[in-house]
Amino acid sequence: MSRSPAPDVGIITTGHDVADARLHKITAALQHRGLRVELWGLGDAEGGPAGAAVHAGPRGNLVQRLARTAVLPWRTSAKVVMTVDPDMIPVTRFVTTVRRRRMVADVHEDYGRLLADRAWAKGPAGLPARLIVRASSTLAAGADLTVVADSHLAPHEAKRRLVVQNLPYLPFLAPAPPSGPPRAVYVGDLRASRGLFDMVETVAAATDWSLDLIGPVAPSDRDRLEARIGQSDLAGRIRLHGRQPPAESWRLTQGAWASLAMLQPTPAFVEAMPSKIYEYLASGLPVLSTRLPRQTRVIEESGGGVLVDSVAEASEILRRWSADPGELEKLRDHALQWAADHLPTTTPYDELADAILDLVRGST
Repeated sequence: MSRSPAPDVGIITTGHDVADARLHKITAALQHRGLRVELWGLGDAEGGPAGAAVHAGPRGNLVQRLARTAVLPWRTSAKVVMTVDPDMIPVTRFVTTVRRRRMVADVHEDYGRLLADRAWAKGPAGLPARLIVRASSTLAAGADLTVVADSHLAPHEAKRRLVVQNLPYLPFLAPAPPSGPPRAVYVGDLRASRGLFDMVETVAAATDWSLDLIGPVAPSDRDRLEARIGQSDLAGRIRLHGRQPPAESWRLTQGAWASLAMLQPTPAFVEAMPSKIYEYLASGLPVLSTRLPRQTRVIEESGGGVLVDSVAEASEILRRWSADPGELEKLRDHALQWAADHLPTTTPYDELADAILDLVRGST
């Protein structure tokens, strides 16, 4: 029996579900260049990228995550090993050096500021996590390729640094005109700091509307969310879909009237530009958004949405839109036109795939 060839690229993560949108986008771009991809992560393997060799398991506890972090870099036989978790960077640097493999470090969030949003990471208890983030940033700079999701993210100096913004991967999107009763959508991780309860209360006060929430709910917020959406004023109007592969997530948005992006001004989000804003616009979904700086610039420039300062203002706009859908039609037209003019058909993921292809060729 012949053995299957070793993968060209092994993507390893102890913190991300294999259905994660960025993992799907990266994998699709790599496969488009004929590269064999292996993915090790969390969740259900069926939610992983089509055509990749997907290995998935349960999230587990902290001790189990630490054990996977130590073992996983040894599990892949790929020529190029890519990690997307800060805590995996030190071990992966060591293993790839010992085994003479190439390494890619993907830094797609400001992990320092993200820890500032997490209660568990404050004070002495969070010191190990903060030290790991600092060490990982230094070690990421020495990888064969250091990928950052935005120009402001560290490390700012690296052996080879590539900015790969979270722009839409257009084949995953499913633009469709609105249909049925007024319906809003949100795609992404769900927690209070990402505007979860503001979105729920916005729809609660706009009684003509329903809301599809497509993404995983933070465990710390789940009980409160389920209790709230079970109340009589929201019965049947909030639908939880959980985490979905990207193509399925955007299929679920078809027929929606509008989209929501009500992130809070936390340290992690003030300078961030959520990819969902671009995806909403490219899908022709008018955006109702809080006034975070970069979101504000894109929405004002595109004319594809409305900015709000409160839940009361947001619910009033939804009521206005259901009473006069003509305003939504204009916003939809502006969103699609802006996306056509400003979002490239060749994405940063294609540039990343070309860079990794060079590493694969250089390793043979």
